[in-house]
Amino acid sequence: MHLRYDPTALQRVSEARGFGRVAVLLGGDSSEREISLLSGRAVLAGLVRRGVDAHAFDPKESSLARLIEERFDRVWIALHGPGGEDGTLQGALEFLGVPYTGSGVMGSAIGMDKLATKRLALAIGVATADFVVLRVKEDFDAALEQLGLPLIVKPATQGSSVGMTKVERAADLPAAYAAAAALETSVFAEPWIRGGEYTVALLKERALPSIRIETPRTFYDYEAKYFRSDTRYLCPSGLSVMAEEHLANLALAAFDAIGAGGWGRADFMMDETGRPLLLEVNTVPGMTDHSLVPMAARARGIDFDELVWQVLETSFARVRL
Repeated sequence: MHLRYDPTALQRVSEARGFGRVAVLLGGDSSEREISLLSGRAVLAGLVRRGVDAHAFDPKESSLARLIEERFDRVWIALHGPGGEDGTLQGALEFLGVPYTGSGVMGSAIGMDKLATKRLALAIGVATADFVVLRVKEDFDAALEQLGLPLIVKPATQGSSVGMTKVERAADLPAAYAAAAALETSVFAEPWIRGGEYTVALLKERALPSIRIETPRTFYDYEAKYFRSDTRYLCPSGLSVMAEEHLANLALAAFDAIGAGGWGRADFMMDETGRPLLLEVNTVPGMTDHSLVPMAARARGIDFDELVWQVLETSFARVRL
């Protein structure tokens, strides 16, 4: 049985029993397990407060086949990183015929791959930072020549800024590459962009108000994302009405280009001219007390419990073929 995402099939659910029995998938075995547990527990609590028959389900501890055995009707995916956010889980759920939240196999797989996302975004006219793929020593020289210093080295398919390093001296580039390559084989470098950082959350094919992120750390890394109390989030972000609309349109275009759907987030940096450059698309963003999608939703008058309810509604757009 195949499930296809059809945004025209989105519907509002008026009563909690309309969802049936719901599994909140959390934890897993990726490098982002800790954050997934925080996200999943928050989502579960929000659903339970709204009367949904929701239960925690950790794929690290239980086979996905138990979703069928325990008669779950649908799944709220709160798994971050490889295995949960990259299309692997989505493919398994489609094989099982279990509806799930958010993006499908293709959108999840591409969204998890920053390089693939950048290439598709560029193809439709959404600007991204220049980049050089790093494989051998000659690539290091090319990165230094084309991008200059400082630059940032990233693994292509890790989330939450895992494995990213700012490089200010040429001598430090091999070590930065090694740190990223220890996580995966696909690694690239981008120039260090000094402008503001913005994110646009998307919910049911609509953009929520943008957020400007300010951190005293070198960049918005894992620590700043989830544990620092001195990271500042500005929502409204201070952009003009025209700039806000432009950023929202870029986020929607990037989401559409990779085949994502339902809900998610697109992250941008502004260059020295104020032009937004797409960093990445997140198809299963964090849902912790430091997370950005709940913050943007609040600015639109959507509280956390209503947000997780509306995300769960996206599972109904997963149409059986």
